[in-house]
Amino acid sequence: MTRAPEPLAGILQIRAYVGGEGTRTGHALASNENPLGAGEAARTALLRELDRTHVYPDGGARALRKAIAESCGLHPDRIVCGNGSDELLALLCRSYAGPGHEVIHSKHGFLMYRISALAAGAAPVAVAERNLSADVDGLLAAINSRTRILFLANPNNPTGSALSRVELRSLVDGIPQEVLLVLDSAYAEYAAGPQYEDGAALVDERPNVVMTRTFSKIHGLASLRVGWAYCPAPVASVLNRVRGPFNCNGPGMAAAAAAMRDHAHVARSVAMNLANRAALADGLASLGIASPPSAGNFVLARFGCEKDALIADAALRKGGIRVRRMAAYGLPDSLRITVGTEAAVQDVLGALAGRQEAAGELLGV
Repeated sequence: MTRAPEPLAGILQIRAYVGGEGTRTGHALASNENPLGAGEAARTALLRELDRTHVYPDGGARALRKAIAESCGLHPDRIVCGNGSDELLALLCRSYAGPGHEVIHSKHGFLMYRISALAAGAAPVAVAERNLSADVDGLLAAINSRTRILFLANPNNPTGSALSRVELRSLVDGIPQEVLLVLDSAYAEYAAGPQYEDGAALVDERPNVVMTRTFSKIHGLASLRVGWAYCPAPVASVLNRVRGPFNCNGPGMAAAAAAMRDHAHVARSVAMNLANRAALADGLASLGIASPPSAGNFVLARFGCEKDALIADAALRKGGIRVRRMAAYGLPDSLRITVGTEAAVQDVLGALAGRQEAAGELLGV
């Protein structure tokens, strides 16, 4: 009797990540994409690269790191670029956690934290939230001698909550230096305000804080898979040792560098999101659908029970609208709805207003 090769411990505990469902008609509101798409500068840069697809990209991402550093006032040699920020999260787990170690994250945090921990052989530890927001005291209490990494999305996907500067610094002050705090700031541009801190200054101040960012959200480059991390110098050195030599593609880096300097497109995207997010939240409230305040480009619609969430999802699908069910995040009564255009918001609210009639036949209720 033959035996198949066995994977490393933890791998078979992973439930493969399933992305939000898209659509070529109607409204794709499942993956928190920018409805404005990429800006003109990024599009132009991308087209210029089409004649260079036979050439290997710059493995050091020098032009992109320079653009990020200049735009954000950061040290370029402490920036590491990746195939989306997902790759960087996985590399941090691979580099700093393993069998016998624990990786902490909040209960309703991004699914890739658990997946990355298990893939590295470490044990993920989910900490209960307080009113769908990260509980600073709870996270600190979960740290023990086995803890190697604490992941915190700020703003958090999918709840939309964001810790204030005071709360974030309280967390940082309480973490032992041997534990790496990874601040996932994928939605930072949408949360900008006097009480919000993206984490870059903390990286400069502390030896154990990393900030990750992405070009998939505000910059509208999700399909090109480009992300970056700002790290203490020793952490940047480690990531550059373990990442692939050409982990970012040339067209993606060129478009990302142009997008980083396209401040007008970012401003337009932020303004549109702010207005339409408020309209979506207010419209949901008028329909009796609760949603916690969101600092991202999405709203978490809560329906009270899973059955009602499924009815709402069916009604939206009937209207050609795709949103994200939240059962995998431990929120089966909820749907995450990306903030789209003004027309998309109105279509969502219209579909939800008639959800019982439209979905009753589909679900047999």
